[in-house]
Amino acid sequence: MINDAKDPAARAPREGRSERSGDRPSRGERDSDPEVVARPTRRQFTAEYKARIAREAEACTKPGEIGALLRREGLYSSLLCTWRRELKKHGEQGFAKKRRGPAPAPKPSAREIQLEREKRKLEKKLAKAEAIIEFQKKVHELLGIPLKSHELDEDDS
Repeated sequence: MINDAKDPAARAPREGRSERSGDRPSRGERDSDPEVVARPTRRQFTAEYKARIAREAEACTKPGEIGALLRREGLYSSLLCTWRRELKKHGEQGFAKKRRGPAPAPKPSAREIQLEREKRKLEKKLAKAEAIIEFQKKVHELLGIPLKSHELDEDDS
């Protein structure tokens, strides 16, 4: 049996739909915009803007002028308090962007770099000398030649 639009039985509410909604689709079936709205980003203010607003607030003398300034600019009073404090403590340089996270490691000076190179070079020389001494000890042992014991060798051990 084919549902006919003129048939009253076809107009009866189907399961899952209320009588009031009629043939309108439910919320999930509406034509919705498939575009995903991006997350709102945090507002960022330039150092010049912060300084200008803090100075304008300082110039306000009548009651309600600061509130009007904040409403006009769309700012919160806590921001203004922070900006005033930074301006008073550090001047306009206090408004400069601060890098977050741990402080970068200090770069080594030219003298430190030179000393590191010399140290590596000397460590290589030392490793070669120790290898030669070990080789000489083994040769003496194989040939049965007794080694002269030096007082310095006993002190080093």
